[in-house]
Formats: sequence, structure tokens, C-alpha cells
Amino acid sequence: MEFEILGNKDTRSGFGEGLAELGRTNPDVVALCADLTGSLKMDEFKKENPERFFQVGIAEANMMGMAAGMTIGGKIPFTGTFANFSTGRVYDQIRQSIAYSQKNVKIAASHAGLTLGEDGATHQILEDIGMMRMLTNMTVIVPADFNQTKQATIASAAHNGPVYLRFGRPVMPIFVKPDAEFVIGKADVLTEGTDVTIIACGHMVWKSIEALKTLMEKGISVELINMHTIKPLDVDAILKSVAKTRCLVTAEEHMRNGGLGDAVAQVLAQHDPIPQEFVAVNDKFGESGTPMELMTKYGIDTADVIAAVEKVIARKK
Repeated sequence: MEFEILGNKDTRSGFGEGLAELGRTNPDVVALCADLTGSLKMDEFKKENPERFFQVGIAEANMMGMAAGMTIGGKIPFTGTFANFSTGRVYDQIRQSIAYSQKNVKIAASHAGLTLGEDGATHQILEDIGMMRMLTNMTVIVPADFNQTKQATIASAAHNGPVYLRFGRPVMPIFVKPDAEFVIGKADVLTEGTDVTIIACGHMVWKSIEALKTLMEKGISVELINMHTIKPLDVDAILKSVAKTRCLVTAEEHMRNGGLGDAVAQVLAQHDPIPQEFVAVNDKFGESGTPMELMTKYGIDTADVIAAVEKVIARKK
């Protein structure tokens, strides 16, 4: 199956456009940023709504507390900083003031995963999906491209409750239609197949799309699912797919522990134990390098998806 490429753009810009649109349509939306306005593409919102934009400086914990407080007055705050500082630096504040208290805060987390690139291991958080999906009341969304990130941003504002929205820095192909419906908790089946299921999120959806051509040439029929919402997980979509294919590969730009693969494995263990292979970073910190170099070195590139598919099919009984 051929996917139409609608352009190339980073997912963080999708967040910026979605936030700007919300600024024009929803007067309750406010934005807070920890000294990274340009990096988070929040400039347009700031320009159009200066009275609703709050630059808190390098004080991420304070930003989370401020956002939680704003919800009491009916505001819908979006906090913006790098994924590492959106989670690891402020986990206590998120747990106590946002998740436990069920505050309507939207945590916008950019520059996630290895594809942050040259900034290196201290900034390339690979544990954040696991940290956030373990929090009660938290919704976790990892959109696949520019258009879907814009759609997810708008959908997050309409959702009542805490949201963790994860996106990235590198320019990637756009393949989701700009008018596509985005439903939190409802997976997108991109291709239907009978030999293997691939469930991917974020940048790994495109890497899985790249793998499709080679797999088709090998005579392998692939059902590819874009699991943009990690929590709540679309259990029905998983079980419906594996009922046909009887084996599964998960692909994510995250640590193997705690992320999408773990979430899917729990579903299979409870309902339909079948072979599963994981395309993810295997218990390592990142390092400085270009995004694509790092994806190759750490085993989350197109070739790794293909190899995982071949391995899991060989395990089928």
C-alpha cells in the first residue's frame, strides 16, 4: 500500500499550530512555558494572546503548580517544555498536584526520545511514557506526525482531565490527512493484513510504514496500527487484529520497559497470549548524534522493524 506524503514537518510544529488554533477558538485555554517558547513553537499563541501566556522561566516545578491552580478558575492550561523536564524533573508535582487531584492540565512534552539528537543522553528521555501511564487519571498521547499532533492538541483541550502529550523535534513525513478524525483512545488501522500485526506510536509509525514495502515484497501481509493513545489503550483494536494475525510487533521510540510494548504485552497476557517482539531501546541511555544515526544504532530503525516481523512470524505455531 502506498502512503501519500503530504509534506515534511516536525511534530512540535503541529503542537504549535494546534495551540494557536485553540487560542482563537477557546478563551479558557492558557499556555505556560519554561523558557523554551521557540522550541515548543508557542510563539504564535503568545503573539495573539499575550494576556493568556505565562513565561515562568527555568522553573518547571513551579509551572506545574501554577497550571494546577489555574484549573480551579476554569482555565485549560498547556505547559510547555522538553519531555525530560516535563516528567523527570517534576514527577512529584505532576503526581500530587495534577494526577491525584485530577486537575485539567495538559502537559505538552517536546523533544522526546533519541531523536532530540545532538543534545545527548541528559535530554533524551526514554522513560517518560512509562512514568506517565503509571499515574492514575493520566491520559497519554503520542501522535505520529505533524497533522496528528495538531489534531491531538485540539482533542486534548476538549478532554476533561490530565493529559500527557508527547512529540518531537525532527522533521518527518506527514501522512495523516489534515481533516482526519482524532479520537482519544481509538487506534488508527493504517493497513489490514493477516500474517503479522505491527503496533507503533510516534515517529515509529513512519518507520513501520517504511518497512511495509520490503515486507510486502517478501510476501508478508501486515496489519499496521497507529496506537497514538497509550492510555487508555485500545484493547479491542489489539485483540481484533491478533485474532487474525496470531503474532505482533510493537515499535516505539522509548525504553523497552514501561512503554507501549509493555502495555500491549499486558493485554496479550490477560486475553490472548501470542508471540510478541519489541522494537524499542533496550535498557540504555542515549548519546549525542543525529536523530537517524541514533535510531539505527539503538535498534529502532526501519530494518529493526523488518527483522522483528520476521522473527515473530517464525515463532508462530
